[in-house]
Amino acid sequence: MKYFIVIFLACVSIGHHDDHGFHDTGIEIKELVKSTESWNGKLLPAYPKGQPEVTILKITVPPKTKLAMHRHPYINAGVLLKGELNVVTDDHRKLKLKAGDSIVEIVNQLHFGENAMDEPAEIIVFYAGVKDRPVTIKQESASVEEK
Repeated sequence: MKYFIVIFLACVSIGHHDDHGFHDTGIEIKELVKSTESWNGKLLPAYPKGQPEVTILKITVPPKTKLAMHRHPYINAGVLLKGELNVVTDDHRKLKLKAGDSIVEIVNQLHFGENAMDEPAEIIVFYAGVKDRPVTIKQESASVEEK
């Protein structure tokens, strides 16, 4: 009986934790993604040392546009608001995103995004970076050590 009560209280506690303090307020919360891995299945790296800096970008990729090969040195995640995007890695792994899809992006691996459609694609991306350091490094400078 004692174990049942402990398990029951743990479940109730978890239930209250999941509502983020908005229980019975009419506010709806939908978790879009929660992961310890990027979309290719690799574990996310530790956060870098230095002054943390959060960057949020809204990126619009025009129709029929392929982005340059690049990498992100920091953990980032996004939500595609509009259109479709294909993400392709340097080892030819592919991910297709449609409006409403979320992504935990790969870290320190070369890749590009492409909008093959006839309408713009819009994505909001959240970067957990370090102050005064770039969140994206293009391939031509990818071998250059960051300052």
